[in-house]
Amino acid sequence: MKDSLMEISFHIPNSNTQFVGDENRPPAQVFRDKIMSMADVGAGGEEAVVTFDGIAILTPRGRYNVELHLSFLRLQGQANDFKIQYSSVVRIFLLPKHNQPHTLVVITLDPPIRKGQTLYPHIVLQFETDNVVDLSLALSEDLLNTKYKERLLTGYKGLIHDIFTQILRGLSGSKVTKPGKFRSSQDGYAVKSSLKAEDGLLYPLEKSFFFLPKPPTLILHEEIDYVEFERHAAGTANMHYFDLLIRLKTEQEHLFRNIQRNEYHNLFDFISGKGLKIMNLNEARATESVPVLPDDDDDAVDPHLERIKNEAGGDDSDEEDEDFVLDRDDGGSPTDDSGGDESDASGSGGEEEKPAKKKPKKEGTVSKPSTSRKKADDDGSKKKKQKKKKDPNAPKRAISAFMYFSQSEREIECEEK
Repeated sequence: MKDSLMEISFHIPNSNTQFVGDENRPPAQVFRDKIMSMADVGAGGEEAVVTFDGIAILTPRGRYNVELHLSFLRLQGQANDFKIQYSSVVRIFLLPKHNQPHTLVVITLDPPIRKGQTLYPHIVLQFETDNVVDLSLALSEDLLNTKYKERLLTGYKGLIHDIFTQILRGLSGSKVTKPGKFRSSQDGYAVKSSLKAEDGLLYPLEKSFFFLPKPPTLILHEEIDYVEFERHAAGTANMHYFDLLIRLKTEQEHLFRNIQRNEYHNLFDFISGKGLKIMNLNEARATESVPVLPDDDDDAVDPHLERIKNEAGGDDSDEEDEDFVLDRDDGGSPTDDSGGDESDASGSGGEEEKPAKKKPKKEGTVSKPSTSRKKADDDGSKKKKQKKKKDPNAPKRAISAFMYFSQSEREIECEEK
């Protein structure tokens, strides 16, 4: 990787006598103007050939004025200002987004630009697809007729992403990559996927895969060791999605998750047509004969879940209630009104003569009581029969307010009679 000077700062004190200024132009401003007039940067150097104002850039995120100069590209934002030499531009990608009003233009760089501690090898610009512009280039006729002959025109009119790509290609000399033969099930150029918990689009291109917008990941076909389809077979827990694992020759892996199942055949045909190695090829071929479920099929039956339900037999709610016996050794009385609900629910208190009610079993299931359950029932019945003897000297419970009220009312009725 090449070393690049990204930023340099100078301090000019106000007492400096070499760069004399005034109230409107301090010495630091005079020094800056002197540097700008001699250096090939900003407005002090060459003028911009064309400027695109207020372009949304997804990586690094922000809104910038994009200036195309003769020898460099400038991104000027409110907090950041990047100057990129055309010699650093490796390739330009023009990638439309299906059923969305935006088109992505990606500029791949080597060396990448730096923002803080983060390196950005890809600049992802997002243009409005239907935006039409009419631009004129600030170029002399001599340059147009000599250096940029058959590469640039004096003026352009058309969609903004096409015009930007044509001018950048003419100035930098870089190649432009557009979508190839791949088409999704919805006739788009990419499939929806997720990478590292980020949702995005996976573009299968003629010589590479490109995941956008974040993190922008470019994978060349020549760098791939093998690919593997995961969660693609019929009968899996999730019938609507599958994953695509791409392993590089450097042993690095990229897992693209949650791709819609109706995209499987298109991806399989594209990958096999490119001659890429498919690790689970036999399983992937067997999946080709499996019908694809529609996206809106919310009533799909999970065979694994159904098998578990059938094995359970439908008695999963009765077993715990029958084996559970409430211990009354804590001094509570079986006739205590406050604990009546709990004892009835557990089958260990309240009315001992009534047998515990069991839920009706589902039709088509036959279950025999196990030995452990019989033992638990016998132990429970023994515990139920062992009543705790009452102490005759124990104090009686306090009379409730309702009982006082009943007694007083009874006395009144007796007097009236």
